[in-house]
Amino acid sequence: MKQPPDERRILIVGLGLIGGSLAAALRAAGFGAVTESAARFGAATDSSAGFGAANEIVACDPDADEIARGVDMGLIDRGDTCLEAMVDGATLVVLAVPVLAMAGVMKALAACLDHAAPDVVVTDVGSTKAAIREAALAAFGRMPANLVLGHPIAGSEKNGVAAANPRLFDRHKVILTPEPDTDPAATARVRALWAAAGAEVLEMDVARHDQVLARTSHLPHLLAFSLVDTLARQDERLEIFRYAAGGFRDFTRIAGSDPVMWRDIFVANRDAVLASLDDFEVGIARLRRAVERGDGDAMLATFDRASHARHYFESLLNQTSYQAEYQMQQHGKLRYRVSPGGGVNGRIRVPGDKSISHRSIMLGALAEGVTEVKGFLEGEDSLATLQAFREMGVAIEGPHQGRVTVHGVGMHGLKAPSGPLYVGNAGTAMRLFAGLLAGQAFDTELTGDASLTRRPMGRVADPLRLMGAEIDTAEGGRPPLQLHGGKSLQGISYDMPMASAQVKSCLLLAGLYAQGETRVREPAPTRDHTERMLQGFGYEVHRDGDTCWLHGGGKLTAAPIDVPSDISSAAFFLVAAAITPESDLVLEHVGINPTRIGVINILQLMGADLRLDNQHEVGGEPVADLHIRYAPLKGIEIPVDQVPLAIDEFPALFIAAANAEGTTRLQGAEELRVKESDRLQAMADGLASLGVEHSLREDGINIVGGGSTEGPNYGGGWIDSLGDHRIAMAFTIAALRASEEIVIDDCANVATSFPGFIDLARRVGLSLHEEQSSEEGA
Repeated sequence: MKQPPDERRILIVGLGLIGGSLAAALRAAGFGAVTESAARFGAATDSSAGFGAANEIVACDPDADEIARGVDMGLIDRGDTCLEAMVDGATLVVLAVPVLAMAGVMKALAACLDHAAPDVVVTDVGSTKAAIREAALAAFGRMPANLVLGHPIAGSEKNGVAAANPRLFDRHKVILTPEPDTDPAATARVRALWAAAGAEVLEMDVARHDQVLARTSHLPHLLAFSLVDTLARQDERLEIFRYAAGGFRDFTRIAGSDPVMWRDIFVANRDAVLASLDDFEVGIARLRRAVERGDGDAMLATFDRASHARHYFESLLNQTSYQAEYQMQQHGKLRYRVSPGGGVNGRIRVPGDKSISHRSIMLGALAEGVTEVKGFLEGEDSLATLQAFREMGVAIEGPHQGRVTVHGVGMHGLKAPSGPLYVGNAGTAMRLFAGLLAGQAFDTELTGDASLTRRPMGRVADPLRLMGAEIDTAEGGRPPLQLHGGKSLQGISYDMPMASAQVKSCLLLAGLYAQGETRVREPAPTRDHTERMLQGFGYEVHRDGDTCWLHGGGKLTAAPIDVPSDISSAAFFLVAAAITPESDLVLEHVGINPTRIGVINILQLMGADLRLDNQHEVGGEPVADLHIRYAPLKGIEIPVDQVPLAIDEFPALFIAAANAEGTTRLQGAEELRVKESDRLQAMADGLASLGVEHSLREDGINIVGGGSTEGPNYGGGWIDSLGDHRIAMAFTIAALRASEEIVIDDCANVATSFPGFIDLARRVGLSLHEEQSSEEGA
């Protein structure tokens, strides 16, 4: 149930659709006097709410009839056309007047605000914040610490208090734009007001708000008004409107909005609206030229980029992922509850390999010709890479059931993106993009979600600078990365201080654009997907022992790609079956690249009953069906040469170790500390929560397994995944041998690497439930 705000008297100035709907929503949440009329809004009718006559909603509006109507509807307790008469004792004032009326209302409020309660807070609902901030500065001489500017992104084509809707703000966003010196307590009270109305409350600065709303709200309204006006002035207008289909009605619905309100908005937010209109006119001119020339590829690039941009960003928002374009602060988190016990049986296919999916789009975009991709991983990370290339002018069809068609533009055909390239949570994408974009003619900014912006990028930025690239990073060598184009790159010979396929791939991709030879030596073997795929696209890559190299200036030729299932995703189910008595599971078409099979080798060394069936090659990558049945595991000393071959699978392997007989020892794995989280520390903390004995070192960990072949090997507990998908999935499968429920917080990023994980986990026999959480701890 929504909680009413802790206010004594709320004054709403302007009793139109927004003001009236806010009053109705507050009544529905149980705020203020409950009358027979107000009961229809769902207000509480018992005394448990604890509100009496002291809690009231009052209103000021220049139209006395609107005030009378608001009282009759039970929305307000009383009202007046004079602001000074109503401000007395108000603890919260909501200014819900048109944008251009705000200056006069602010001036009147400043003259009488001393009659309000000493702790009064003032907020507004205007859709252009810079103009309203200017009005506040003019009225008060400064920005008062108790003034919290806000904007509910909700509305209707109807207007007036008679159109009040208590559900108008449900699941809609309200953006607050507090100043640096705004009182945090005042911001919290405005948050509580909108939360009571059912809204999701976000924050951003004033300038960013006006830019974003100019593009996402003001420009669409301007276009809808213009289109309907243009058609309505034509002679055959009756026929046009008579036969208009649903698309026309959907697009032009907003042209029925209040003309006066929108005139005020366009006047108040003129500069931002004109800037967005300029961008639109450039785009429409480009599309016009494509239509004139009959350039189907250019039209497809625009339409496909737009279509998938809408689906992609919508999916991010629906999964409450951080969305860079809007820079909004998300407050809800996804929690897993996993019941103890269960079985692991069946035959499943996990999603496509993320590493290969990333590279298939990158090389396909730079190739000459059309690349057909099958088995593409439709997770957020891979989609971020796909979308980034669309923003650089590459026409990409799909994904449709794992199929993607990439219309390559050649090595020098990429175009400058209109803004930063957002790669979500994908460290692979950011590091590989850094190499690929370092040799382009244009500037690029690479950014990602909150987790990615904490990860170090110096390991790629430093050697790229040695090649002649100009790269700026945030403090500590972290994202965002600013790559300055037009630089002449020179090949280098680089000895990697730490084994990393991402660093190696970054330098090889930069080497495509460098003069001379680029040579990379790795201290231990790492995955070689980039080298294999470059050769598949006709680009010669050489290897001698621990060193690989290529010469710049060549070209890529399009080739088909069949993406095998991701062994990193399969690892969680391999371990799940390995630790659970009576399990019998087959994982189909899994990639078994020799540089990726550390998890298979380590499980077999621990005694797992695991065999590889139906081995064959697809597009230069070896694949097999992995058949695993339960067998008791034993602790081992993990061979150092297997560490880089299983670096992403260790969270799952730690759960295998917790169920083995004896101690499993890992060393030489310091790279785990610079993944999406410090995975050594995060796994150690989680194991401690379950009561698993262990000792943590800087470069590894010793885990003492429970060793029981029946029943639980450890307890339940609460796990903070730190937003790391692999930590979340590892402790999900740990519940199979736990004595009590395991609760895992911050799990939304599982979708970044493994869409469908929950469904597959349930299918094989786990009992897993999702819920929203905004609190830390169980």
